[in-house]
Parts: sequence; structure tokens; C-alpha cells
Amino acid sequence: MIYNAEKKIDVQHAIEKIKCFIDKKQMFELKAKRERRTISQNGYLHLLFGWFALETGYSVSEVKQDIFKKIVNPNTFYEGEFGTLIKIERWRSTAGLDTAEMTLCIERFRDYASKEALIYLPEPSDLVMIRQIELEIENNKIYL
Repeated sequence: MIYNAEKKIDVQHAIEKIKCFIDKKQMFELKAKRERRTISQNGYLHLLFGWFALETGYSVSEVKQDIFKKIVNPNTFYEGEFGTLIKIERWRSTAGLDTAEMTLCIERFRDYASKEALIYLPEPSDLVMIRQIELEIENNKIYL
């Protein structure tokens, strides 16, 4: 159950629940919930993937998995190798990032695109260019 510490009733319910676990000598887990990134941030990121893909010829999936995660942001996404017989690399999902982590990863991607691929990826506030990119992506979906 998720409780909001800003609501008195949630705090009371949480305390009662913890007391119940303790009284029954049960194991329990407490952990803070991080703020998730916003829908608009997620949409913005996928717009950047689509634009980069159109400009380079990569698929959106290749941009996301290979360039964004493995080349630009490996410290954020790489979780290590797993398995005993066959070693498999495990990469974190973008869904698990909070707003601050995603902002940093996007800034790194924008820098990479500009310096390495000579592609300008607009800032979130550049609404005119974002709208133009949305139209380009919509009109070129067959290439993505």
C-alpha cells in the first residue's frame, strides 16, 4: 500500500499497519516512493528518439537501446552481467528513472547528438521546432 505522508489519515493508517505487523511479528518493508517522470517528459524523450532516427537512418529502437542507453548513458542504465553458463548484459528500463535522472540523461543525449551526429535536438521549451518535428515524424512513420 502507498501512503501519502502529507495526509493525516494516510499517516494514521500507515502507523496502524506497522503496529499490526510488529504485533504479529511479521516481516515488512518500508521504502520511499520516488517521483516519477512526467508524461510530457516521456513524450519529449520519444520525440527526440524519433527525430534522431529520421536524421540518421537508425530505427527508434536502435536509438533508444544502443545510442541513448549504451553509448550516451551507460552509467545510468547498465546493471551488469548475469548468468552462470551464458553471460547476459542487463540494462535498466527508462520507466524506472525519476524526473531528475531522466533530465540528466536527456541533456547528455542532446549534447551527444549535437557534438557527434551534428543534429540539433530542441529544448522542451522550443515549441515551434517540436511541433515541426512532430509533423515530420508523423509524415515519415514508414521510415521509423
